[in-house]
Amino acid sequence: MVATEPQSETTPATPAGPGLLGQLIRFGLIGGFCALLDLGTYSLLRAIGMDAVPWVDVARACSFVVGTTTAFFLNRRFTFAGGRRDGGAQIGGFVLLYVVTFFVAVGVNQLMLHVLAVSAWQSTLAWVVSQAGATVINFVMLKWVVFRERPVKEN
Repeated sequence: MVATEPQSETTPATPAGPGLLGQLIRFGLIGGFCALLDLGTYSLLRAIGMDAVPWVDVARACSFVVGTTTAFFLNRRFTFAGGRRDGGAQIGGFVLLYVVTFFVAVGVNQLMLHVLAVSAWQSTLAWVVSQAGATVINFVMLKWVVFRERPVKEN
């Protein structure tokens, strides 16, 4: 059967992404998964001997790279509609963003290891605080800079 009705000119060329609430929910779910991956990597590396200075910073750096790289690709695919375009520019924006959040995460982790009382939970709490700061920076920058939706130019 052939449609005889004209197509609406308001039909978008690409499907719209989820709204802000949908993005926050997806970002939260993906972030939760990647945070567990990050924490698991950090804990594993510390368990195999990377728990003293400077190796604890190397462990945090490695776990950060594992978690945030996974988060970038999952968020690009499932959270931000703008992630489906401009691959090269997005990778550059991703690298710049994650260099900044890398130093924030590792620096805050190190600060918290010095500030928090020594306990069985010290390293986990330090990781949580550093991860929280990195997560806020990542959502804001991914949404409004790296994966921003640009208006479609009409010919």
